[in-house]
Amino acid sequence: MWVTSSTSNVKTPTAIALGNFDGIHLGHRQVIKPIIELEAEYIPTLVTFTPHPQEFFTGKTRQLLTPLTEKVKRLESLKIRQLVRLPFDSSLASLGPQAFVEDILVKQLNVKYISVGQDFRFGKGREGNAQMLRELANNLGIFVYITKLKTLASGESGLRISSSRIRQCLAVGNVRQAKEMLSYPYSLEGMVVRGQQVGRTIGFPTANLQIPADKLLPRRGVYCVRVILATEEVIKGVINIGSRPTVNGQVPTVEVHLLDWSGNLYGTFLRVQLEKFLRSEQKFPSLDALKNQITQDCMIARQTLSQDV
Repeated sequence: MWVTSSTSNVKTPTAIALGNFDGIHLGHRQVIKPIIELEAEYIPTLVTFTPHPQEFFTGKTRQLLTPLTEKVKRLESLKIRQLVRLPFDSSLASLGPQAFVEDILVKQLNVKYISVGQDFRFGKGREGNAQMLRELANNLGIFVYITKLKTLASGESGLRISSSRIRQCLAVGNVRQAKEMLSYPYSLEGMVVRGQQVGRTIGFPTANLQIPADKLLPRRGVYCVRVILATEEVIKGVINIGSRPTVNGQVPTVEVHLLDWSGNLYGTFLRVQLEKFLRSEQKFPSLDALKNQITQDCMIARQTLSQDV
């Protein structure tokens, strides 16, 4: 897939899905689907913004559900052929809706078809909405498809799927509802690096994952997980996200223990799918007490993951 932050080398003509698309959840997939169906005529292109507009205006770093490398992999699986990351700066922020359509979408991206969500906003001060985009584009002979908001098929009726709601779920450890909205398990991935190796001394060796700095971590605590090795082998496991207070840890770490598996993982890439929150991070009075709790965690994880096959 072609990834660019410069409109000068965009492959055209384009059919674009326009938005931020953090997470590539079920609602996003509805917006993306129409442009995929036009690939025989136009290049299916996702157009997003970097940094996120909220990050630009607040000056606060925003953690992501899908950092760039992860987003690219998920978009490739959906057959998106091009990702255009428009630099969101003071110049872009000051463009009115009409100028954005004419100067960016038409002149620079040579757009022929646009797909957006019902709640899409654009232009200076967010004054443009999906209906205004349709009117402006239609005047230029460009069709705009507006997707209705997606809600969960089960559970709470009418619960809207959104990146914000997924973040709320992850903040409280509700990875199961996050999975339902994403259509895939929320995952942490990265290279295995050397840690303090405390787990090895108590019989539970762990792989210390180096997670991208902009990846959103869920609620601290212990989860049962499925670990996908570089060989695509899937192993059951438990993961601890936190600062390991029992051994006076200071820096948050992500450590995964693979159940009934042994081998050298240093320097390898792992993808860890979070399946269920087990317990909060806590400080134990001794390493023996910690060992007993991890034994319980592993037992529950085996049972839970066996039931979820």
